Amino acid sequence: MTEPPAAGGGRLVYGCMGLGGGWDTLPYAAADVARAEAAVGAALDIGITVFDHADIYRYGKSEAVFGEVLSRAPGLRERITLQTKCGIRLPEDGRPGLYDLRGPSVLRRVEESLTRLRTDHVDVLLLHRPDPLADPEELAAALASLHRQGMVRRFGVSNMHAAQIARLRSFLDLPLTVNQLEMSLHRRDWVEEGVLVNTPAGAGVGFPAGTVEYCLEQGMELQAWGALAGGRFSDPASGPAAALVDRLARAAGTTSETVVLWWLQRHPAGIVPVIGTSRPERVRACRDAVSRAPALGHEEWYELWTAARGAPLP
Repeated sequence: MTEPPAAGGGRLVYGCMGLGGGWDTLPYAAADVARAEAAVGAALDIGITVFDHADIYRYGKSEAVFGEVLSRAPGLRERITLQTKCGIRLPEDGRPGLYDLRGPSVLRRVEESLTRLRTDHVDVLLLHRPDPLADPEELAAALASLHRQGMVRRFGVSNMHAAQIARLRSFLDLPLTVNQLEMSLHRRDWVEEGVLVNTPAGAGVGFPAGTVEYCLEQGMELQAWGALAGGRFSDPASGPAAALVDRLARAAGTTSETVVLWWLQRHPAGIVPVIGTSRPERVRACRDAVSRAPALGHEEWYELWTAARGAPLP
C-alpha cells in the first residue's frame, strides 16, 4: 500500500461529523449513504484528501456510512488519509457522558472504528478530550500496541493544552503530530490570549496561554475544528463582520466561506481548517481555500478580526 499523505497533507480537512443521519442509535438508511457519497465526492473534487472522524459521531454511524462509501469506491482508501478520534463516551442507560482514555477502552474503541470504517488501519488517531483519570503510562502502552500492530500510523490529540500534551509526551516513544482545537473567526480565544495579556479583558479569555506556540515548537500541526463558524459569516445581512467578509470575497473573486477559512490560513502557525458541512455546494464553496493562497493583506486580516470581535484591539 502506498503511504498516504501526512495528516493535513491538503490545506483543508473534511470533518465527517455530519454524515450518517441523526444523533441516535437508529440504523443509517440508503439515503444517508447517498448523502455521504455526495459530500465526500465534493470534498475530493476540490482537492481534500484528509477525512476526520470520531467514534462518537452520530453514535458511530458517521464512520459506518463512510466505510460503506469506501466499499463502493475501489482504490479510494489508498488515495486518502483517514483520521479518527476516541476518548469520549456518550450518555447511555441513564449514565451521563464521560471521558475515557483507559488503555483497554482505547484499544477496544479503535478496533470498533476500524470495523465500521472497513479498513485495517487509520492513518491518524486523536485523543478526543483529556481524561483526568487516565493513567498516562497505561495509555502510552495502548498507543504503542496500536502502532506496533499497524492499526494506527500516527497519533495526536484534540482539545488539549500545552501542559497536558507535554505530560503525555513524556510517557510516549512515539511523536504526537496533531492538536485539533476549536479555532475560527468566531472563536478567537486562540489568538486573543496573546494580545490581551496585561489587560482587564484578558481575564475572560479561556484559551490556555502558550498552547499554539508549544505545538509549533514541537512540530505539531494545528487543526481548526468549527472553522466555518457555523455559517455565521455567510449571510452579509447578518452583521457588520459578515458584510465585510462578503465585500472581501467579492473583491477577491471568491466566496464568503473561503474568506473565513483564509483568515485562519493567513496566520503563520500554518493552521489547517476542518470543514464540517455535509452540503456539497457549501463544500465546493471552500475550493479556493485549497487551490489559492490566502488573498488577505495584513490590514484586511486585522479588519476582519476587529469586525468579528465588535470592539477595537487594546
